[in-house]
Amino acid sequence: MSSATARPLVLVIGGALVLLAAGCASAEQPQVERVATVFEDPSADASARCDLLLPTAREQLEQDEQSSCVEAINSLPLDGGDVTGIEVWGGDAQVRLGQDTVFLSKTPEGWRVAAAACTPRTERPYDCQLEAS
Repeated sequence: MSSATARPLVLVIGGALVLLAAGCASAEQPQVERVATVFEDPSADASARCDLLLPTAREQLEQDEQSSCVEAINSLPLDGGDVTGIEVWGGDAQVRLGQDTVFLSKTPEGWRVAAAACTPRTERPYDCQLEAS
């Protein structure tokens, strides 16, 4: 195969891989949105909300609040709201809803909340009241 023929083929294959990766990310969006909205719902079962946390985020919350997750979860400013944006990058995701931004990570058990009650800061990382250690 000549280099003139190979170059378009490489571009086609590369383009297909980009589309495939984008398709995988978009396929994850409904699951990511469900986890974030259930976690943010103040009327949802506290135990179920705690189960959606990464283990290290749950431990950090319990340590910070000096109580069980079920007792501490309602102390966070999690008001839910309409989802205004979802971004998925491989095994990480960000959901913007209401006044909050939630960060998630994919685990063998599914998507779990890594950080929440996050507000953006200009030119710096988000400031999160709950985050995995």
